[in-house]
Amino acid sequence: MNESDSPNSFGRFLTLADTAEVLNISAAQSYALVRSGELPAIKIGSHGQWRVERTVLESYIEAMYEEVRRLSLWNQSDYANNVSDLGAGLQRLNHGSRTQSS
Repeated sequence: MNESDSPNSFGRFLTLADTAEVLNISAAQSYALVRSGELPAIKIGSHGQWRVERTVLESYIEAMYEEVRRLSLWNQSDYANNVSDLGAGLQRLNHGSRTQSS
């Protein structure tokens, strides 16, 4: 994909190389996303070449933004702090029970 190419110049389906370029990752990484099922794609032709539908890629990108947003909100929440405090409390309990049994 050249800088002068518009995103719509590719048509409905993208190759894994085009997908990699859009995501700014390697072709191997885009292949891994497809093989793992994280990024839905189809195989076409007698050689079974992978194609990613443009709308599916856009949905994937939106989902990744949403995941980051939710994780950020969770990390900022009181619940995340409580879980962290709980973990520290459990470590103190474990340490205390070891010293009592010694």
